Amino acid sequence: MKKLLGPIGIIIAIVVVLGLIFVPSYNKFVNLEENVDQSYAQVENQLQRRLDLIPNLVNTVKGYASHEKEVLTQISEARAKLAGASGPEEQAAADSELSSALSRLLVVVENYPDLKANQNFTQLMDELAGTENRIAVARQDYNTVVADYNKQTKRFPGRLVASMFGFDEKEYFKADVAANEAPEVDFGDDKD
Repeated sequence: MKKLLGPIGIIIAIVVVLGLIFVPSYNKFVNLEENVDQSYAQVENQLQRRLDLIPNLVNTVKGYASHEKEVLTQISEARAKLAGASGPEEQAAADSELSSALSRLLVVVENYPDLKANQNFTQLMDELAGTENRIAVARQDYNTVVADYNKQTKRFPGRLVASMFGFDEKEYFKADVAANEAPEVDFGDDKD
């Protein structure tokens, strides 16, 4: 009986040590993954806020700039793409397209002084500007928690725990490549 107690004691000690190493690491992954999900939900929340503001903005502009149909159509199409996008990469691409279309709208607005003076339009633009700032902050917060999570998946003993329990690296919210280029606006005013 004494001969069995030694190996059993060693096995128990090994299990306890492994438990002390892996349980906290596993729990940390659970917390970090929850932080990533929560942060991503905030990005989606702010994108949804912008999606909700855009129809009001477009309808306000329509009354003044009915012949600027192309820009308004582009905004509607980009908005639909963003609403249907899934995952950070797809949403970033759709978001970039929508931002580009909105910047073209702002150029159109410059041609309508009465529209710029309209109280509803001014209020909507202020709300949209505030939402754009919130989106930027939410993206930054998301990428920060993704970085923390991804670092944990690459460090020891996190790497072992991540591979054992299926904690994969998370995707960053990246701007679309086209976001580096200024949108081209052409009003077709060439009178050649």
